[in-house]
Amino acid sequence: MAGLTLAAGLLLPWLVGIAVILAARTPRRPLDASGEVAWIAGAGYLAGAFLLTLWMRALSFADVRFGVGTIGAPLLAIALALAIHVRRRDGDAMFRAVKAALIALAAPAGLDRAARLCWRLLLGWIVLRFIALALDVAWQPLFPWDAWTQWATKARVWYELGRIVPFVDADTWFAADGAAYFDAAPGHPPTLPLLQVWSCIALGRWDDSLMNWPWWQMAIALAAAMYGALRSLGLPALGALCATFFVSSLPLANVHVALAGYPDLPVAAFHGCAVAAFLRFVAAPHREDAGLAIVFAFACTQIANEGLGWAVTLVFGLVVAVAPRNGVKIVAVALAATIFALAVLAQTSFELMGHRIHLQFAPAWPALGESYFVLGNWNLLWYGVLAVIPLAGRALLAAPQAALTAVAAAGAVFAFALFAFPAIAAWGGERITLNRATLQFAPVAVLFAVAAFRAFSLRYARAALDTR
Repeated sequence: MAGLTLAAGLLLPWLVGIAVILAARTPRRPLDASGEVAWIAGAGYLAGAFLLTLWMRALSFADVRFGVGTIGAPLLAIALALAIHVRRRDGDAMFRAVKAALIALAAPAGLDRAARLCWRLLLGWIVLRFIALALDVAWQPLFPWDAWTQWATKARVWYELGRIVPFVDADTWFAADGAAYFDAAPGHPPTLPLLQVWSCIALGRWDDSLMNWPWWQMAIALAAAMYGALRSLGLPALGALCATFFVSSLPLANVHVALAGYPDLPVAAFHGCAVAAFLRFVAAPHREDAGLAIVFAFACTQIANEGLGWAVTLVFGLVVAVAPRNGVKIVAVALAATIFALAVLAQTSFELMGHRIHLQFAPAWPALGESYFVLGNWNLLWYGVLAVIPLAGRALLAAPQAALTAVAAAGAVFAFALFAFPAIAAWGGERITLNRATLQFAPVAVLFAVAAFRAFSLRYARAALDTR
């Protein structure tokens, strides 16, 4: 019985998010477009999970105790009401689209025998990988250090009290003579602990293993959303599945599912899907994609403190999309000015309003090279990223690739700042290691590499036609 209630609780964010996205869609926008069902399913979970935590925060603010009825019942009612509205507006369009998507999942149209075999092998690998990760989530106790010193502490207290209470640092805790709650990082946003709290409420008891299912769900949602976004942006089915395979097979991303509890995979999922929604909007402006890009970017800031930096990267892409003629120059100047400012702060030390302003420049270059290009953390991702840049060439700065290039460049600068300046990494309230910071950027790196290679292949195909 507990397993059924947990399953129902874990499905709730999916139902709510999908219902909200469908209700917000532009009227008469086709649901049977390539990858649309996959995008709605993936983005739907992320939207629903974030809305769930916002509702829990509202309940706590209103001093209403957490429970299945207070949290789940209103959200389920909203989902059902929106589903009825969508059914009346669109008829059976969603059901037909889902049926067509499931048929295409077995064997997409237009693939020859060899391509169909590759499709089934890749799809089978992805499914088996997620099954194996599900077993890890079910069996593995809460193990990672930061997970149980910085995040699960809040989840346990809030579950027992049925509401959010503040956490304080050690000095405040000592001054309060223990009349407060304390952990190693009291300044983190509440989103992830609230997801863990909801899992335990749905289960009916505290369980430090089963509360971590949202990490597995986010990995699936990220894979589905990436496939759907790439299909809607014009990639063929097999190419989009290959990109999904790259995202799903990143060793460090898999580790963060099996050893759940860290914020890096959720930040990666929300940031990656924010960028994907933004690219969909640039390709075909629809209000729901713009709304999702804004919501997912905001969600990054509510998962971890460094999420604000990742959310800001979308601004650079927006500048290029709004001002295609001068946007690339504006972004280039802004990023160059940022790098120059970091260099100046690394070489100077002065006081401002009583605070010493100085950034220590301490990049661990051997660790960077070893992690990216020798060890098995990233497979061949960074080799691929470096290879496609000269292949794509000037196409990286031309529409429609330029907006994604701007986001990726801004993300690379931010990731480098986290890597090279310990003080900036400490801004997140913890020591963000090189690989953890990189994981938050990895889905966008995959998007960039795939889009850049597609730009190269299209240019090569046009050149081949011109020579005939």
